[in-house]
Amino acid sequence: MAFPPEQAFQLVKAAHERGRLAHAFLISGPRGCGKERLAARIVKMLDGGGGGGGFDLFGEPVVEEVPPLDELAGEWVRIVRPQSKSRRIVVDAIRELEKGLYVSSGPKTWKVGVICDADRMAAAAENAFLKTLEEPPPRTLLLLLTSNTGGLLPTVLSRCVRLPLTGEPDLTEGGGADLLAALEQAARAGFGSPGVALTLKSVFSSILETSKSEAVEAAEALLKEEEKALNKGFEGDWLKRREEALKAAAESEYIEQRARLFEVLQSWMADVLRCKTGAGGLDFPASREAVALLAGAEDLGRLVRRMEAVGEMRSNLDTNAQEQLALEVGFLKAFA
Repeated sequence: MAFPPEQAFQLVKAAHERGRLAHAFLISGPRGCGKERLAARIVKMLDGGGGGGGFDLFGEPVVEEVPPLDELAGEWVRIVRPQSKSRRIVVDAIRELEKGLYVSSGPKTWKVGVICDADRMAAAAENAFLKTLEEPPPRTLLLLLTSNTGGLLPTVLSRCVRLPLTGEPDLTEGGGADLLAALEQAARAGFGSPGVALTLKSVFSSILETSKSEAVEAAEALLKEEEKALNKGFEGDWLKRREEALKAAAESEYIEQRARLFEVLQSWMADVLRCKTGAGGLDFPASREAVALLAGAEDLGRLVRRMEAVGEMRSNLDTNAQEQLALEVGFLKAFA
């Protein structure tokens, strides 16, 4: 069962007030759903500064001001993020975190370790962290944040209380904002020409190519890091199997990015249809002007056919179709 961020915070707060706060939480959910804000609220609560909202004297809800998570970092709050060329959390970063957690603090001071994108921990880092995760020092709280629980070892998952959050992913991440800008520009130019369709396809492909290059580069860097850490102490065909596993992970990350870009396309076109039919609740309210312009220029039947063509293009790419050819044909059909 997934929780809205507010409900998740109230559960943690109630456990803390009863003196039954778990020592480790795994906060999961799609990117942009509020994982870091929830972690920041928990940090503030332990520091005595997080009341969790409430109401003022006039019965109006109090909006709790929560600073960005990184602004809360300090002597007793350690935040770890992927930083190496491999975009992984390396074992040295985990050891540095543990070193800080074992420093003595005051009797009422909580020490908090927050690991962002915890699924990016290298295998050596996860294994090194297991003992601390199972038996942390007194008055220590560990918060692991991830959008991919499948990327964590079962031994890590079993040592955490899970807090899955509800929420929609932030579609502007990972090149989504660039695709939105291209869609707005295309809407102002007017759909219906091969030039507009191929320009959109070019932007879409460029974002994908950048994502693929970054994923491959990160996988190669991680393989080198692990090989160096093992100092050639691996057995048999380990290196080959590890290389294949990282290649598969990079491919999976690429396919996930492609799916996110299609979510942008389909959600944006759905906004055009909502605007055309007078429905509210746009997914991208900042694009309202361009969306309204396109909705006014196209009839409903044509917009529905364009929407269907985007869905068909996405389905074709889930088969063995040649990607660039499928994209070209699909964008021409959907936007020309």
